[in-house]
Amino acid sequence: MGYNPLVPPPLTATESRSLQTALEQLRAELGSAVDASAASAAPVDLDAPIGRVSRIDAIQQQSMVQAARMAAKRRLQQVEAALRRHAEDDYGDCLECGNEVGVERLTARPEAPLCLPCQSKSESRQR
Repeated sequence: MGYNPLVPPPLTATESRSLQTALEQLRAELGSAVDASAASAAPVDLDAPIGRVSRIDAIQQQSMVQAARMAAKRRLQQVEAALRRHAEDDYGDCLECGNEVGVERLTARPEAPLCLPCQSKSESRQR
């Protein structure tokens, strides 16, 4: 097969090990963030003796923490899926087209399951 400048080259062994380390560190950071946010995401006690404005502020804060916590949980699931793909020697292959995701994209977002063209298609379908 000829050279295609639009398809990144396969990961080298060094790049693969480096990205695995990055994924493991990201998993630890996200796990800590999810655990740390558990108390802040708890429901606001509506019977607590605080003012109405303070209660509204507490509910808004709780909503923001819950949204951030859900995003961290989703990303943690993506990281764990990427680590499984790494263990199965499928890491770095686009789940849609099978082409290489590319070291630049994986360095920026090590859990990325799709190459840029497929990610763009996926995002345009969601709109």
